[in-house]
Amino acid sequence: MTLATVDLLPPLDRHLRPVQAHLPEKVLQFGEGNFLRAFVDWMLERMNRQGVFSGRAVLVQPIASGMADALNRQDGLYTVVLRGLERGRAREVSELVSSVSRCLNPYTEFEAFTACAENPDLRFVVSNTTEAGIATDPEDRLDARPAKSFPGKLVQLLYARFRHFQGDPGRGLVMLPCELIENNGRALELACRETAERFELPAEFLDFLANACTFTSTLVDRIVTGYPRQEAGQLAEKLGYEDRLLVAGELFHSWVIQGPEWLEAELPLRSAGLNVTWTSDVRPYRERKVRILNGAHTMLAPAAFLAGQNTVRQCMQDPLFRDFVERGIHDEILPTLKLPREELLEFAAAVVERFDNPFVEHQLSSIALNSVSKYRARILETIADHLREQGTLPPRLTFAMAALIAFYRGERSGERYAVHDEPAVVEFFGELWQGADSEAELVRRVFARMDFWGRDLNLMLPGFAAAVTEHLFAIRQLGARAAIERVARAT
Repeated sequence: MTLATVDLLPPLDRHLRPVQAHLPEKVLQFGEGNFLRAFVDWMLERMNRQGVFSGRAVLVQPIASGMADALNRQDGLYTVVLRGLERGRAREVSELVSSVSRCLNPYTEFEAFTACAENPDLRFVVSNTTEAGIATDPEDRLDARPAKSFPGKLVQLLYARFRHFQGDPGRGLVMLPCELIENNGRALELACRETAERFELPAEFLDFLANACTFTSTLVDRIVTGYPRQEAGQLAEKLGYEDRLLVAGELFHSWVIQGPEWLEAELPLRSAGLNVTWTSDVRPYRERKVRILNGAHTMLAPAAFLAGQNTVRQCMQDPLFRDFVERGIHDEILPTLKLPREELLEFAAAVVERFDNPFVEHQLSSIALNSVSKYRARILETIADHLREQGTLPPRLTFAMAALIAFYRGERSGERYAVHDEPAVVEFFGELWQGADSEAELVRRVFARMDFWGRDLNLMLPGFAAAVTEHLFAIRQLGARAAIERVARAT
């Protein structure tokens, strides 16, 4: 494939780099992995280049093993390569990121970690400690070096800052958690307060935590594929240098931040041209992402896999599946969402373009992992809303349930494949497919699992069971592709 445009942003020259190397550390970042380096730190670089932020990040390993040594060997420098489609044309951007000052391992550099609390320039705390990271640990202690949990480490830092600045409310920090859990800011605030109370810290500190510190909730979105091992040699030749910390990702990025209005002036991300949304309520944006991006993935993956496709990109090159995705999004998902129509259309167009990214090989089998819980979280409420508001069942989202049931049989074109889900789910479907007499019986038994769906689907959503039964019969009799063609002709 020939790239329509190839942009290589020049590396920092010898005159500019010392200036950036001495920018103050305004951000403390828990997490040094690929995502934050290609998302938040890349954004800091963009702001610095625009001259609107003038600050760097000191990174902290959240666990004992990590990338601190590797990052410090490169003085915090690394390359971000972003690739994808932009208005239908392939584009690649390579950028040297210099917004990381250093990386600390608190398990071997605890004093250096807590010393960050004494920095008067420090203002922001960013984190990505996995979905399980925002959780308290009953074994945490204030005098541990460091505390085991992320909230424990954060409380150690905030308490050290509280003491050093003698409780000055002007020295509170702004928390920007990027963990993929709902209302992550509130969850982190509650975890910190619980930890502080367990540490028996004074009431004055609890007041500092509640009133001087700001806990935002955020929603992040960018596919980051990490170090492109198979292309490393080609990229080194193109760049003119080897970078073992190079991280690749897609062009698209979005950061939705729920926080006070004054915060945007302190963190002028949009002034640097970044796709950042400041809002008083992140929930509609989370629903948009879950229903459109994630919902379309879950709608597509089992059905397309059964029809012989293997990647999302292959699907987007096939007119049948491209139409399946686009009409599923526009006709069935968008009408259930409450954000302004233009915003929804813009996001939907970006999703379709991301699905068609020639640089990302997104395996359908990976997307289909844990499809039961994904269908419940990403699609089921869309079907309920569509039925209530439009008076009809959305045909493609309904078909996706039939495809899910067929997918859990673990057989495609006579060949077996492994189904990956919770053991109870896998066991249930294994027994189901061995003993069910008819499609109607299959659907009835699946729908009756309240632990799967949070309700008995046989008693909810009028006509849903009959429609899924009809689709499942078509998949088994005609094959998945012919069954999808049948849906396309009917709608």
